Amino acid sequence: MPLAIGLFAVGVLAIIAVFVLFAAGHSDLPVWLNVLATYLPAVGLGLGIIAVVRKSRQKKS
Repeated sequence: MPLAIGLFAVGVLAIIAVFVLFAAGHSDLPVWLNVLATYLPAVGLGLGIIAVVRKSRQKKS
């Protein structure tokens, strides 16, 4: 779960950075920043959902 939260937080920070840089007039952003902003929040959210489901299944058994 901590990994999922960390990845999601880094992804959200990358999204904020993209918006700030775009508002500052930068139109040609690095590819790595776009990839982080696109995929890390989804990966973090997915890992978080998997962790919660696994934890709830462990409590039932």
